[in-house]
Amino acid sequence: MAATRTLYGSSRFASSSSSTLPHWSYDVFLSFRGEDTRKNFTDHLYAALVQAGIHTFIDDDELPRGHDISSALLKSIEESRISIVVFSTNYASSRWCLDGLVKVIECMKTLGQLVLPIFYDVVPSDVRHQTGCFGEAFGRHYMDEMEKVEVRRAALSEAANLSGWDLQNVANGHEAKFIQKIVEEVSCKLERIFLNVAKHPVGIESRVEHINLMLSIGSDDVRMIGIYGLGGIGKTTIAKAVYNHIFHQYEGSYFLANVKEVAGQVNGLVQLQELLLCELLGRKNLKIGSVDRGINLMKERLHSKRVLIVLDDVDQSSQLNTLAGSRDWFGSGSRIIVTTRDEHLLKGLKVDERYMAEELNHEESLQLFSWHAFGETNPLENYTDLANGIVSCASGLPLTLEVLGSNLCGRNMVEWKRAFDKLQQIPREKIQEKLRINFDALGDENLSSLILDTGSVRSLCLPAVTFFLFFFLSFLFERICRLITDSEISLTSDFSGVM
Repeated sequence: MAATRTLYGSSRFASSSSSTLPHWSYDVFLSFRGEDTRKNFTDHLYAALVQAGIHTFIDDDELPRGHDISSALLKSIEESRISIVVFSTNYASSRWCLDGLVKVIECMKTLGQLVLPIFYDVVPSDVRHQTGCFGEAFGRHYMDEMEKVEVRRAALSEAANLSGWDLQNVANGHEAKFIQKIVEEVSCKLERIFLNVAKHPVGIESRVEHINLMLSIGSDDVRMIGIYGLGGIGKTTIAKAVYNHIFHQYEGSYFLANVKEVAGQVNGLVQLQELLLCELLGRKNLKIGSVDRGINLMKERLHSKRVLIVLDDVDQSSQLNTLAGSRDWFGSGSRIIVTTRDEHLLKGLKVDERYMAEELNHEESLQLFSWHAFGETNPLENYTDLANGIVSCASGLPLTLEVLGSNLCGRNMVEWKRAFDKLQQIPREKIQEKLRINFDALGDENLSSLILDTGSVRSLCLPAVTFFLFFFLSFLFERICRLITDSEISLTSDFSGVM
């Protein structure tokens, strides 16, 4: 039995504060035709994966006795991070294999699962078009299952079009070398790390689904998507969540943070190019020397590589021209996501789609506020009316909701009522305006995310920076609290000394 490693999925979002990424039950699900490969190739592959510490599902080893094998198989597919499909001569003769494959393709599209096909003594084109011996096997289906034939046919075609391994082409028929290469690549893909999204990812899932539709993952063109909006509205958080959902479907991927900040440093654009190329090419300490050389390297080394790149917090066209100047720099199926506060910048780049990050609706706002004020998704019963009133004053801006919720946490009913009374006396647009001005003045989307998630301050390495941020956050919360409880202090004067 393989040692179980804790791995996380990226498409389902937790509603609690404990995690934004759920556990996968398995690293790998093996789909294969037992009579063809169970006692030879698949058995050897399974043993090699287990030896490498990769928790792998195989039906005759993992299925508990007495369970419905069909539902158990489908559940195991859904709970696996990667599916490896071993196409062999008689694979298509099994309805279990085909129905399992349909589920695998469904999970690839809906859960972001990675699917890796292996062509074992079959030609990929025969699988793709159901011809030759593989086509003959596919034809062995009962007439009463004709309604499923087209669905199964589509799943076979889609799986055969994915990047995988052909035994004859990869290792000249040497199974040991073939298996070693598969295990190495699977291990590499499992080592790629998910990004921390948010302590309380309220409202993220629907926004990720919207952007995934824009990305059109299944198409072979190179697409560029822009996410724009006010500082503090959640652009970076959304981009991270989208990245987590799809990054393992690409040959290379990288979330390039702090673009504006790094680009402003000496040789900043060269540093950004080096970061991008090192990660996408699997190189360490790659030195470029100049922007022009970096552009040429990107064109030469990435033009045939299917990659996912996020360029976060971009504010100048020179940054885009240096890091993703043209679609033909990247391989077929690549996706580039850009976050910025400047919609005009996206128009100049001629992105395929633009997504405006929107404020939270009332239900989402109440949930986010409640996490910070009460530590749970809903307000305490006696505070429901007050919480709804305060949330309405915040108008859906995450920063406002989190600051207000944090300041009211642990306070008694009298203090809540006093705070609500004072908030009602302040025009909503002024609360929004002043918070946005101070938030924008931070000048960096990552620093913004620190304010939205104070727990992430611990991740900073420099004690001085950590101390400064802690002091700043404490001071900001104190000032907001004073704003709420002291009607003699105007919003403008209250914020004048914050920055």
